[in-house]
Amino acid sequence: MQLPYSDTIEIQYLSRIFDNTSECYKFFWFQAIVAKVLEGKSRMTYEELIDEMIAKAWYMVVEYHLNLGPRDTLESLVRYLQQISQMKASEKKETIIQYLADCKDKEVAKRKRILTKNVPYRIQAPFMDKVRGKEWDVPESALIAKINQERRLMYYFEALNGMKTTIRVSPEWFTYIHINREIVKGWLQYHMIKYLQKRNPSVPGIADKLYPPQERKLEKVKKYWKLLLTLKPVHEIYGDIELTDKDISIDHFVPWSYVAHDEFWNLHPTTRSINSSKSNNLPDWNRYFPQLAKLEYGSYEMMWEYDAVHDAFEVCAKEHLNDDAVRRKIYRKGRDLASFSNALEEIVQPIYQSAKNCGFKDWIYTGTEG
Repeated sequence: MQLPYSDTIEIQYLSRIFDNTSECYKFFWFQAIVAKVLEGKSRMTYEELIDEMIAKAWYMVVEYHLNLGPRDTLESLVRYLQQISQMKASEKKETIIQYLADCKDKEVAKRKRILTKNVPYRIQAPFMDKVRGKEWDVPESALIAKINQERRLMYYFEALNGMKTTIRVSPEWFTYIHINREIVKGWLQYHMIKYLQKRNPSVPGIADKLYPPQERKLEKVKKYWKLLLTLKPVHEIYGDIELTDKDISIDHFVPWSYVAHDEFWNLHPTTRSINSSKSNNLPDWNRYFPQLAKLEYGSYEMMWEYDAVHDAFEVCAKEHLNDDAVRRKIYRKGRDLASFSNALEEIVQPIYQSAKNCGFKDWIYTGTEG
């Protein structure tokens, strides 16, 4: 992916800033700068930028369980922050930023400072051909003085002052980012996806996991299950609770935050309170998969028995059943419960196990949520 040409800056140097990336810091540091520039700021402190980095990484680490690097300081800081704050995995960015602003925890402060040791300086290395090898290994104040003598940089430093150290984005770069904002963000996203896919080779939907989780559009599936409720009683799988038209919620058996899709075979009805309690955890396989298969088979039988249900299924399939091979494997006519259950297990179990390997926690309904 190419960045737009500019007469005022040497864009080829920006194209090289992610050439040698063994950790994620460069992506998040540059992303934080772009975010602040697009807010209209040309001066920003280390504290502002590090807090922005943490808030951006929060969802990738806590909600989606992505691996940011083998010994990634940003990832470990986010995990520590979740431990001491007890903030939700889907917490709003503004809440995370405010928590960081108010946080007095010494370990958080220490880890934030570690994040400023190299990236603010080395990310601009492609712009500085004359600074090589051991010339980087000098005290921060001396390195800042050396960098500030360079020309054509994205930003320069004001006096070293811990986390209050300020960078000042060059007017030419400020303008370039504003004019080309969508292309610059797309270019950054492209490189982040490549990096994260390498670190998380078995994880699906990386492109959907760069941002906070969005509300799922599952109205067609909910309408389908509400239709079934009018024909015979339907009990959800976790507490064997009979569902009603007024209290039905669609759950992803393997959490959306892992699968990043809304495929029909992974969706089933439960109550709103149980769905909320389950959150993005994995239901115990031995306890709940047989119940899921039985529930889905009942739906399958009704789909072939009632024309109205079959029509509703086809409406769902257009949006929520995107693999014809999977559709034929599970939903073809003439299956009994055993063959249906085996076909469903062959699709769901490998994904379930992969999510478990990525750190998604087991969950069992306690009887207090419904």
